[in-house]
Amino acid sequence: MNNNETDANINEVSKSESITNQITDLRREVDYNTRDYAIDFLVAQFKEAEFFINPEYQRNFVWDDVRRCRFVESILLGYPIPFMFFSDNDDGRCDIVDGAQRTQSLDAFLSNDLVLSDLKKLTKLNGLTFEKLPPPIKRKFCKTTLRVIVLEEGTSLEVRAEIFSRINSSALDLKPTEIRRGAYTGEFIKFMTDCSKKTLFEQLCPISKNSKDRYEDIELITRFFAFTDDYKGFVHRVGDFLDAFVESHQNDFDRTVLEAEFDNMLSFVAKYFPNGFKRSATGQFVPHARFEAIAVGVALALREKPDLIPAVPTDWADITTEEGARFKYHTTTHASNNKNRVTGRIEYVMNMLLYGKER
Repeated sequence: MNNNETDANINEVSKSESITNQITDLRREVDYNTRDYAIDFLVAQFKEAEFFINPEYQRNFVWDDVRRCRFVESILLGYPIPFMFFSDNDDGRCDIVDGAQRTQSLDAFLSNDLVLSDLKKLTKLNGLTFEKLPPPIKRKFCKTTLRVIVLEEGTSLEVRAEIFSRINSSALDLKPTEIRRGAYTGEFIKFMTDCSKKTLFEQLCPISKNSKDRYEDIELITRFFAFTDDYKGFVHRVGDFLDAFVESHQNDFDRTVLEAEFDNMLSFVAKYFPNGFKRSATGQFVPHARFEAIAVGVALALREKPDLIPAVPTDWADITTEEGARFKYHTTTHASNNKNRVTGRIEYVMNMLLYGKER
């Protein structure tokens, strides 16, 4: 072995030792154990500030009532709850590293400050507070244990803040369409997936790879079928509306009819809308409101007149033109999902195609 090879081997060993030492040293900064706390005990300790929220790195309370009620419902149903992270302090108290939103929600519920609402499974509990629940249910809820990973005393504030940051930055919330795919498996989801792979759809409706990985294409197609089915029946909360539609069609739908309508809509858009579903010729993505307005509006117009030729040129669909100002209002300005806004943008497209004006 020559000197160069010897030096290279020494450097490689030194590098390996350096890497091992760095990992070992940093791992020593984190030591923990696992504890199970009953909900009533956890809340009592929180009220006494024995379990506390450190304002130096914690966020403000951000959960709305819908999310708080959904969390309570999950516990009542016996669903698995993700671990929380606490940290022992040298004063004997515990710092809530991750779990502040859940702890505060439980506190509000046991204090009767949270009225259960919009529960999807336990519908008979809607409108009730904790004190209105049957005694056996209250006792069972209070004695339900939540698993907590507790960082040992001596874990620095810097390390606790780092753990909090990593937990909350790496936990990517599931989009409604991702949850829907998991909850309502069946032939209808497979059918919509097939629709998303149609060449014409991909050409007219550009979607980035990242968005496709999170099923943005399925979200748009779900909106198309749900709103063409009964857009006037939509009241509020698009997610609930789409969930109900997909659930009712899991394995009960006429593929031939639905696919024909989808294909006819795409062909019409390709023929008469130069920008497809995009806002302009240079558009890079397609907003939900714009897609559903054009797609559903076109389908409904074709139902009334299968051999339809637009009453006026579709310049009104390009928001960069003077003619596009009204459509821009319908699909971008305060394009909320309340009933009037959804109905308004769909019917605007339908009426422009059939009559050349709003009605």
